[in-house]
Amino acid sequence: MGKCSSCGEWDSLVLQTSEQSTLTPNAAANFAAKVNELGGESEAVKILEIDAPSIGRMTTGINELDRVLGGGLVLGSVVLVGGDPGIGKSTLMMQAAIGAAREGNRVLYATSEESAYQCKLRAERLLATEEVGENGLDGLFVLADTDLARITAQVTDIRPQLLVVDSIQMVYRNDMESAPGSVSQIRRCCLELVYLARQLQMPVMIVGHVTKDGQLAGPRVLEHLVDVVLNFEGDRHYALRGLRGAKNRFGTTLEIGLFEMGQNGLQEVVDAAAFLDPDAPPRAGAVVCPAMHGSRCLLIETQALVTQGTIGQVRRRASGLDGNRFTMLTAVLEQHANLKLADQDIYSSTVGGLKLTEPAVDLALCLAMIGAYNNEVLQAGVCAIGEVGLGGELRMVPQIEQRVAQASRRGYKQILVPITQAEVAGQYATGIASIVDLDSFFVKSSQFSTPKAGLSDGEKMGIIKCV
Repeated sequence: MGKCSSCGEWDSLVLQTSEQSTLTPNAAANFAAKVNELGGESEAVKILEIDAPSIGRMTTGINELDRVLGGGLVLGSVVLVGGDPGIGKSTLMMQAAIGAAREGNRVLYATSEESAYQCKLRAERLLATEEVGENGLDGLFVLADTDLARITAQVTDIRPQLLVVDSIQMVYRNDMESAPGSVSQIRRCCLELVYLARQLQMPVMIVGHVTKDGQLAGPRVLEHLVDVVLNFEGDRHYALRGLRGAKNRFGTTLEIGLFEMGQNGLQEVVDAAAFLDPDAPPRAGAVVCPAMHGSRCLLIETQALVTQGTIGQVRRRASGLDGNRFTMLTAVLEQHANLKLADQDIYSSTVGGLKLTEPAVDLALCLAMIGAYNNEVLQAGVCAIGEVGLGGELRMVPQIEQRVAQASRRGYKQILVPITQAEVAGQYATGIASIVDLDSFFVKSSQFSTPKAGLSDGEKMGIIKCV
């Protein structure tokens, strides 16, 4: 053991793993030197002597995207955009590239999944009847390549103000043995893109794939390396899309951008009630809640379905809502609202595929479950805002004035709010102290049969035995 089969020497064998690359010893140093030649700084300077650029952010021409970014792309930042297949990531990146080019910036769009001709077809579709060459897009360059070295070489030649890479999973270093999309390849390519962005003060936008669980594919360190992580979410069966920030070193992660997928790409949505169906009739188990997403108030419909289950095997399912909080509210209703939910299957969801996690949706969800259980609908023009405590009491929520004002502008004349905030919420606010005070806001639904509450436990057991 330890004898070399070639030279016959002992103790000269060196263990190498398959993850080790065949990089030359000076590969990283050569890359850094090449970037420094382009104008990068590698020496420490006093913070008071740092010259900040006159324009710290670059606008993309998409207001909803700039809103989520905090006002635009910060120079030298790296933005990672993830989402399900077919959700519209490449479309969003192409629209951002077109918008930045129209602002007079040189943009390099590096695609590893499409040909240059396919990118032109996408651009023509986004520009509708307009001609690509007649829209101020002389500064937009397209590169169909997967080799990071060739992408870097084009950055050296073109000197763009914005680099778009679609996608990071397909880009590779040819001096590494591992396959494209592997952990080592993704980590190395992302590191070089981050270093390139920092040294050249050039924003970089990266598209990342997600796994079947909705998590960004690749190593977790990928999210730590970049400055901004954006999740493009929504139901593929719906036209509406939401762009939400999961990480942002230069702004808040509370903002959300709304888009609607159409024939000509993604269209910005500014209507606060975009997720509501204006033609939908009043129905049991449906309640509207003014939910805050950053500085924007959206009217989101919460729904609940309560149906007879099997004792000991009841189901609790929440879609678009916090599952743990949904289970807690079910227990609160059973304890304080005299609802017999132990043998009931309960399902809850939000309309439009948008996720709601803030506690202010508690009251609307409780009203939806009460209405679904009793087959009753809310009175016309009623919506609800409030956090529900374990004792059934209503607690205060932030930005109550903005929520009530937005709901009243959309035609809601009675907004249920915590009683402690009724005076400051406005004239359309109705104070509620506890969930036991909610029965008076319901009317009997004609679309359903007799309420489930009319059956006693013994009658329910008798039905089960007969079956």
